[in-house]
Amino acid sequence: MIRTKTQLALAASAAVIAAAMAEPALAQDAAEAALPVAPETSFIFNSFSFLVHGFLVMWMAAGFAMLEGGLVRGKNTTMQMTKNIALYSISGLMYWVIGYNLMYNGVDGGFFGIPGPWSASDPIVDGAFEGDASGYAAASDWFFQMVFVATAASIVSGTLAERIKLWPFLIFIVCLTGVIYPIQGAWQWGGGWLAEAGFSDFAGSTLVHSVGGWAALAGAILLGARTGKYGADGKVHPIPGANLPLATLGTFILWLGWFGFNGGSQLALGSAADAISIATIYMNTNLAAAAGVVVAILVTQAIYGKVDLTMALNGALGGLVSITAEPLTPSPMMAVLIGGIGGVLVVLTVPLLDKLKIDDVVGAIPVHLVCGVWGTLAVPLTNSGTNFGSQILGIVSIGAFVFVVSFVIWFVLKMAMGIRVSEEEETIGLDKAELGLEAYPEFGRGSQSIL
Repeated sequence: MIRTKTQLALAASAAVIAAAMAEPALAQDAAEAALPVAPETSFIFNSFSFLVHGFLVMWMAAGFAMLEGGLVRGKNTTMQMTKNIALYSISGLMYWVIGYNLMYNGVDGGFFGIPGPWSASDPIVDGAFEGDASGYAAASDWFFQMVFVATAASIVSGTLAERIKLWPFLIFIVCLTGVIYPIQGAWQWGGGWLAEAGFSDFAGSTLVHSVGGWAALAGAILLGARTGKYGADGKVHPIPGANLPLATLGTFILWLGWFGFNGGSQLALGSAADAISIATIYMNTNLAAAAGVVVAILVTQAIYGKVDLTMALNGALGGLVSITAEPLTPSPMMAVLIGGIGGVLVVLTVPLLDKLKIDDVVGAIPVHLVCGVWGTLAVPLTNSGTNFGSQILGIVSIGAFVFVVSFVIWFVLKMAMGIRVSEEEETIGLDKAELGLEAYPEFGRGSQSIL
């Protein structure tokens, strides 16, 4: 027993000595950890964040394609796939040719920048790094900004599905991605007049999502509803989508991509503070989406007596759009509240559009426009640096600009070349009428061909 106590005392003394000897080293380690990150290291991580989050947002293009492909009828699936891969490609080219510089080059508190093809300018001279800790590879920023443009264009595709001609649609996308989106984007993200007025939109509830929603609304008004959607007595005739599992997959893909959408909008990963912010953004983004789903399920059960899967899917997207304007400053509870209200808005707006006989095939207007407005209005609830006046100014000015210009472009296209297929072509399906290529050819030829 004496030996044991002696051993314990010696062990304790050794531990104290070791701790005392280690204390300076620990202090030194802590001091080293607190040192600023080397500029080149920060540059690398910032660029890495843009690229990784950018390809997550690019993956959202697949989500939109699958969501739309699942919510349209089988006879129009190929058209939706064609529009989605075309609009993504057009967005990339137009944002390089004119869009990026129009949005960022020399805005200086004004309305738009100097148009022209974009070219990279990185702080690398003869292989040596010449930059600061806030820098990033120029092309990484261009890529991240470009995939946002494609997101706005994708929103329009779903609303106008099943009755719009391909070529007028693609011409409109050229105008949207090359001119409309960059000009209003310059007002805020480009350092334009809205930024100076105090407007805040962290990742684009208004600048991306409501822009797509306003453009889609203008097109839907001029295009008209699908044949048979609304009866003469005002009754709504639902037109179910062909593949709800595909629509569900699309929603999950969009949900995943949204972490890049919101997380990458921190615009940096060169410090521990940036990493913490991105992690917080991920958490709030996920909570808002989950709340949107649960609330949409509860509300549809309460109103209709049954749960509607399509409403649940759009509830997730409504929650995501709602939190996008400010995903960093809300507490977890506020993120749930913001996303949950988005879910309610989606469910309530769909029948409102039907009363107005505005046919939105995938529910993009409730999700992206209505929830985009709500999310932007909610920013001052958690961000003390903003106010409701500036937020309303941004919503109204961007909404008016995008809707009016989009309406004019759609109207010119309608007068010049027509934007809607004939009733016969609509009945046949756009896959056959416009493209001559069906997505599911076996299912259109009877049971004998299947066997």
